[in-house]
Amino acid sequence: MLNRLRPNVKKFIDPLAKRINVNPNVLTILGLIVSILSGFMFAVGDLLLGAAMILLGGFVDMLDGAVARNNSSKTKFGGILDSTSDRFADAAIIIGIMYGGFVNPLIGALAIHASLTVSYVRARAESEGISCSVGFAERAERLIIVVAGAILSVVFHENMILYGAVVLIMILGYLTVFQRVYHSWKELKGQ
Repeated sequence: MLNRLRPNVKKFIDPLAKRINVNPNVLTILGLIVSILSGFMFAVGDLLLGAAMILLGGFVDMLDGAVARNNSSKTKFGGILDSTSDRFADAAIIIGIMYGGFVNPLIGALAIHASLTVSYVRARAESEGISCSVGFAERAERLIIVVAGAILSVVFHENMILYGAVVLIMILGYLTVFQRVYHSWKELKGQ
């Protein structure tokens, strides 16, 4: 859903990316490290710093792709590294939330499973030549839900808000999986 904002975000990110002279894979690893630290912040109970680090990690994640595109340094390996790092980052954040006691392990595990499966279905569909950027909860939406849940939990002194955010990620994640499978089925009908 947030994909519609991509052209506006590119207007801001691309000029910055053109000035950055660093291998985009370095930025990918940096973004992963920031996301893992975000999970650690959640694990120790610092919801605001955890949320801030998600935003920073997301910014670096946008920047690595823009640097690769704008500086003619886009590689197939870079795409694989970026996708893999995103999956590790997603899991690290939810694991941190679980370890911090903000959500029970079953809900956390299902949220991780839903997030990973959303990405898997897209990758699998794209390997069959189908564009599959459909669904309620792509990665950006899921991260924004966690950030909002963490901030609101602090503001209202109510950890159940973050718990609800993870439940929402799980539900929307599975709905997105079904949307993507259905979309793929329609696109491949008869093949």
